[in-house]
Amino acid sequence: MSWLIDNFGLIARLTGNHVALSIIPIILGFAIAVPLGWIANRWLAVRSVVIAGGSLLYTIPSLPLFVILPYILGTKITDDRNIVVALTIYAIAMMVRTAADALAAVPADAIEAATAMGYSPWTRFWLVEFPLAGPVLLAGLRVVSASTIALVSVGAIIGSANLGYLFTNGKQRGFLDEILIGIAASLVIALVFDVLLVLLGRVLMPWNRRKGRTPHRSIVAAERVV
Repeated sequence: MSWLIDNFGLIARLTGNHVALSIIPIILGFAIAVPLGWIANRWLAVRSVVIAGGSLLYTIPSLPLFVILPYILGTKITDDRNIVVALTIYAIAMMVRTAADALAAVPADAIEAATAMGYSPWTRFWLVEFPLAGPVLLAGLRVVSASTIALVSVGAIIGSANLGYLFTNGKQRGFLDEILIGIAASLVIALVFDVLLVLLGRVLMPWNRRKGRTPHRSIVAAERVV
């Protein structure tokens, strides 16, 4: 406990950087994976390519990827941009299958009803398909969030200042308290992110809070046509 108090400033700084390195890949991964999932769902001919490509990307070990990216991006090996790009790739790889499956699970009658109402493909996606796929997309995003927060720590091996530093430094010094504090801080970040995502889902998808809740007005409108 005394080590925690004496080094609180260091821990706070590492925690802040850990959070920053986690948020960007999660957001970028989701923003890129959803359109890719939509493409995979719309054109079945490219679905296998998109899904297989995502699975292949996820098999790349994180540490070698962190080392290779500086040569591709023209950055220094200790540059945090390498970690952001690598984790975004992993986030896309994990999220793209979920996005494709979530959109594929949208009831065909709801899509047909929206089309009959005169919705353009763009409007239909945002007002019907995306809301109906929302719960599955949120579940996938929570998995991506937990995985990304864990993978950020690996970046400490190449000099990134995040909570992974407490793991490596504690291991080198044989100081268990430092390692445990790093683990606890990482778990807290993961828990906070997960709670925030759940709360965000409740705000954006109020019709999904409990069974029997009145659904989104666009879904109701589509069902009335059916």
